[in-house]
Amino acid sequence: MTHFISAAHLTIERIGEIIEKNIKLELSDDAKLRIIRCREYLDKHIAGSDEPVYGVTTGFGSLCNVKVDHDQLSQLQTNLMMSHACGVGERVPNNIVRIMLLLKIQSLSYGYSGCKLDTAERLIDFFNEGVIPVVYRQGSLGASGDLVPLAHMCLPLLGLGEVEYEGKVMTAAHLHKLKGWKPIELASKEGLALLNGTQNMNSFAVWAMLQAERLSDWADKIAAMSLDAYDGRIEPFTEAVHLARPHKGQLETAAHMKALLAESELIASPKMHVQDPYSFRCVPQVHGTVKDTIRYIKTVIDTEINSATDNPTVCPDDDLIISAGNFHGEPIAMPMDFLAIALSELANISERRIYRLVSGTRGLPNFLVANPGLNSGFMITQYTAASIVSLNKSLATPSSLDSIPSCQDQEDHVSMGANAAIKLYQVVLNTERVLAIELFNAAQALEFRFPKKSSPVIMKIHEDFRREVPFISDDVVMYPYIEKAIQFLRR
Repeated sequence: MTHFISAAHLTIERIGEIIEKNIKLELSDDAKLRIIRCREYLDKHIAGSDEPVYGVTTGFGSLCNVKVDHDQLSQLQTNLMMSHACGVGERVPNNIVRIMLLLKIQSLSYGYSGCKLDTAERLIDFFNEGVIPVVYRQGSLGASGDLVPLAHMCLPLLGLGEVEYEGKVMTAAHLHKLKGWKPIELASKEGLALLNGTQNMNSFAVWAMLQAERLSDWADKIAAMSLDAYDGRIEPFTEAVHLARPHKGQLETAAHMKALLAESELIASPKMHVQDPYSFRCVPQVHGTVKDTIRYIKTVIDTEINSATDNPTVCPDDDLIISAGNFHGEPIAMPMDFLAIALSELANISERRIYRLVSGTRGLPNFLVANPGLNSGFMITQYTAASIVSLNKSLATPSSLDSIPSCQDQEDHVSMGANAAIKLYQVVLNTERVLAIELFNAAQALEFRFPKKSSPVIMKIHEDFRREVPFISDDVVMYPYIEKAIQFLRR
């Protein structure tokens, strides 16, 4: 199966499918023509004009007024690539590096970047052959694009840096020998075309969006199981309530909860209590706001996927080469911070439901074991969830609020979008962990309500979960079951 890189709209879902199914990439004929036309226009412009072009015939950043001779233009781009590879910290996960490759190829295909056809095609070779450049998480300010991580991603084009191939980390020079490839010789502007751009930030954002939609759906399902296990009330999910305050996500969540709990014996049972705590009663308002946030952020990331974000922008149709700011990460930095806040709230309210389930109220035993005292049961699962939620609150502090000038103050406002991306990645994983812990508790609590049953939908989830994680009668080592719960959410 092949995906043709073209001007056709590329969606987040399609990216997820390409990565998950290991679909091969190929440039469409129109993409090849756009790349070739832009390169030919740029070469003609350079040959026929003495006017300086930023980053093409000049130095970079605050060195923009330093002219570079024509016979040094290729070396200028190579030097850029080498000098900017200053990444530190943990590696960017392989699946996100693959999204980076895809997004960079997509951006180059629009014909605004001035790269050569062989450069774009070698990036496609990397993707199709399972070559994963070694990219480090820290180093990008999210301003002149993701200079540092993209330098690490693209160094192997030149036979420099490192890659992971067939499960082994090796030098790019060794990879070239294995493949019989020659290093790419960069032409003028190509280093900038490769290093400028938001593909590092945006790849984290795409990955996070795919996870966020999955976790949002699971949050409703798990909350429904918790509600029935806690002997909760169905009335707060009545449509008439939400039509009085008709936020789309709120209406969707209320309807989803009603559908999930349809035909539940437990929810239909008479209740001794008049109200439920907010963590149950306000699921539509909280989960719904998260849905609306995800919906908004998805439109932003969708636009970014389908954009050229390097600099200068080469516009052959308008006979223009303009140095501007499409590389600046602000359009996605703020939304990524927003998404981190939203997902943190999913975890926050989930932890409160966990607390209620282990609290020894509503007829449930203390800490969800039949013999508390001798057994601590699920006591410490709530501690773990609380610890994660607290960390999320720190991680959700917006990175986009900060700016530290760089490049001798030429780049005097930066987005810190790459830091937003790194934090968002951790928040996604943390939120998944808290929801998994809630499911672990909810499944346990539900069995104390037997023989009365929840709805067919919830009982099916419970049945599937029990194939992976057993009912806990007496104290056991718990962490392997938490990990199984996490894996269950991923499957």
